[in-house]
Amino acid sequence: MLQRLHVKNLALMQETEVEFAPGLNILTGETGAGKSLLIGSVNLALGAKFEKDMLREGAESALVELVFSCEGSDVVQRLAKLDLEPEDGSVIISRRMQPGRSVCKINGETVTARQVKELAEVLLDIHGQHEHQSLLNKKKHMEILDAYCGEACGTKALAVAEGYETCRRLERKLSAESMDEAAREREKSLAEFEWKEIEEAHLREGEDEELEQLYRRMSNSRKISESLAESYRYSGTDGEGGAGASLSRALRALSAVTMYDERLAELETQLSEVDSLLADYNRDIAEYIGDCEFDGEEFARIEERLNTLNRLKGKYGNSIQEILAYGESRQELLEKLSDYDNYMQRLRGELSAAEQTLAEACNGLSAVRREHALRLTQELTQALRQLNFTAVQFETAVRPGGPVTARGYDDVEFLISTNQGEHLKPLGQVASGGELSRVMLAIKTVLAGRDEIDTLIFDEIDVGISGRTAWKVAGQLNAVSSAHQVICITHLPQIAAMADAHFVIEKNSTGDRTTTEIRQVDGEEELAELARLLGSDTLTQAALSNARELREQALDQKK
Repeated sequence: MLQRLHVKNLALMQETEVEFAPGLNILTGETGAGKSLLIGSVNLALGAKFEKDMLREGAESALVELVFSCEGSDVVQRLAKLDLEPEDGSVIISRRMQPGRSVCKINGETVTARQVKELAEVLLDIHGQHEHQSLLNKKKHMEILDAYCGEACGTKALAVAEGYETCRRLERKLSAESMDEAAREREKSLAEFEWKEIEEAHLREGEDEELEQLYRRMSNSRKISESLAESYRYSGTDGEGGAGASLSRALRALSAVTMYDERLAELETQLSEVDSLLADYNRDIAEYIGDCEFDGEEFARIEERLNTLNRLKGKYGNSIQEILAYGESRQELLEKLSDYDNYMQRLRGELSAAEQTLAEACNGLSAVRREHALRLTQELTQALRQLNFTAVQFETAVRPGGPVTARGYDDVEFLISTNQGEHLKPLGQVASGGELSRVMLAIKTVLAGRDEIDTLIFDEIDVGISGRTAWKVAGQLNAVSSAHQVICITHLPQIAAMADAHFVIEKNSTGDRTTTEIRQVDGEEELAELARLLGSDTLTQAALSNARELREQALDQKK
C-alpha cells in the first residue's frame, strides 16, 4: 500500500506531502489545479522521463519520495534480487532530479531506473488518462489475456519466444551459408591458403613477447655493454676507485679491532655480508657482459621472425592467440566445405526440428489462452453489467493459426455488443470513449483480483461518464477498494462521494509565486467540495444539502 507521497520543487509544487489511507482515496480539484501533476510525480519516482522545465522556478533540484508498506511475498522477493530488505516493513523509493541528471534510491541504496521499474510492477498499477484508448489496438488485447493467464501462460510464452528466436537464428545461418559451387570453391581455396599460412608458421603463445625482449636487448647491445662495463669498474675490485676494493680495505681495517668489543664483531658481520653481496653482483654482471656479445646472424633471424609474426597479426588478429583461433576457424570451414551438402542437410534438419518444437509450444500457449479466454469473458461480462452495460455481450476471441511471431500464432481480439439484438463486433468499432473507459475499468477490476498488487491508481477513469452510469462506476471502484488501495482522480461527484479519504488539490498565489497544495478534507469541507463538483458556484444551504444527500447515498451504498 502507498502510505505517503512527498514532492519537493516540482512544477508548481514547492513542498507537498500526502498521507494516503487504505480503501478508496479520492483526489479532486479545479481544472488546472495540478491533479494530474500528482500522478505525474509518482511516475517520475518510478523512472519516467524528467524534463528540465518540470523543475520549479529557481530550484536546483526536485525530489519525489514514495513510501510503501510491503507485506506481499512478491515485493520481498524483488527486494532480495536487488540485495535489499524492507525497513520496518516499508519500502522507500526516492528520486532526486536535476537537469541532465537524476539519482534513484530504494531504502537509501542507489539503484537504476530499470530496477525501480521492476519493483514498481509488484507495488502498484497506474491507469493514465488516455490508457483506455490502447484498447483500440488488438496487441493490447493479447497483453491483457496473457496477464489474466498469469503463470499458466508465462512458461509457455517463454518457450514460444525462445523457440521463435532459435528458428530465426537458424534461418539466418542457413541463408548466410547458402552458396553455389563456384563460390564454395573460392571460399575453400581462400580458407585453405590462410590455414596453411598459419599452420606453417608454427606459432607458439608468448613467442612474440620473448622475441621482442631479445630484439630490444640486441638492438641496444653496445649501449648495454658500455654501461655494464662502467658499472663493473665502479663496483669491482680492480683499481683504486672500485667499490669492491674500498669495501675490502674497510673490512680488513675493522677485522683488526673486533677482538676488543663484541659489537665490533657484529659490525664486521654486517660489512662482510655487504662485501659478499657486492661480489655476487660483480660475478653476475660479468656473466651478463659475456652474454651480450652481438651475433649478427641471430639478430637477423629474430628480426625476420618478428616481421613474420607482425604480418600475420596484421592479417588474422592482434595476438598470437587470436591468430591461432582464426586458424582453427579456417580449419572448421574447410571441414564444412569438404562435406558441404551433408552440412547444409544437417542445418535444414535442425531448422525443421526447431520449427516443430516452436509449433508445439505455440499449440500449448494457444490452448492455455483459449481456456482462460472463456473465464475472462465470463468475468468481464459480469463486471461490465455492474458498470451499467445492461444488455452487453462480450467475447475474448482467440483465433489460432496465424503467422508465427515471438508471441505465438494467435490473433486475440475483444468483441462486444452493447445493445440488445446487435451482433458482436470488434471493440474498437463499437465502443465510445465513455464505454472504453468502463471496459478498461472492468479489465482492471478483473486483473486486480488475480494479482497481489496492493495499490491501483486511476487518473480520470470516468471520462465520458455521467448520470446513473457514474453511480455504477463509483460502486465498482468502491468494490475494488475493499481488497485493494485505490487512488482515483475524478471530476464526478458520485465517485468523490464514495471516498474513504478525500483530498483537494488547490492552486494558490502568494505575492508573485503560485503553488499547488494538497490537503485532506472531511466533514463540512468535504461537503463543500462535493457541492462544487455538483456545479454550485456559491456555497448555499441548498448546495450543501444536495452534497450531504449525495454523501449519505454513497455511504448507504458502501454498506
